[in-house]
Amino acid sequence: MDHHPGRKQLSHDRIVETAARAIRRAGFHGVGVADIMKEAGLTHGGFYAHFASRNALLAEALERAGRESTKRMATVCAQRQAKGASALRALVDGYLSEQHLASVESGCPVAALASEIPRQSAEVRAAAAQRIRGLMARVQAALPSDAAPDSAAVIASQLVGALQLGRALGGEAEGKALLAAARRNILAQYDPAAPHARAARRAS
Repeated sequence: MDHHPGRKQLSHDRIVETAARAIRRAGFHGVGVADIMKEAGLTHGGFYAHFASRNALLAEALERAGRESTKRMATVCAQRQAKGASALRALVDGYLSEQHLASVESGCPVAALASEIPRQSAEVRAAAAQRIRGLMARVQAALPSDAAPDSAAVIASQLVGALQLGRALGGEAEGKALLAAARRNILAQYDPAAPHARAARRAS
């Protein structure tokens, strides 16, 4: 049996990959079907052979963006942990890195799109909620077992908010300084290697 993807599947994947970059670069409202198909090198008329609607494309593009971002972040975290960082430090330092600050198009879709999500269709909001839950789950997995129950949600909120504000400040010196301050404060509270982290984690 031939397990290689057919031409239609390859075209479908190209459209989704293009849209996954575009939504992070330009936002939901900056993504038009005609523009996506043109960027993917396909004709506008072929869109509905792949998707029932623009919202269906956006939902699938969000899923792809999340998968790509998770894979990239896992690689970054593994590299940092190999150098001796705790799981949480690796995650926080990687997420709030200057590289991620400058990588809107290939970075976390939650940070790129969070402010727009409430105004999207139910289909897109559901896909976005899965990405948010995925981010919180990654944070939870990096926390020590005695972390307070709501720590993952709090840290995920701080990560996303700091990255958004850093980008809003232009991504240069001021934005980089904001990320550095956020990293220091999150790790001082929650990193198992930080002197005062244990008391903060156990506080209710």
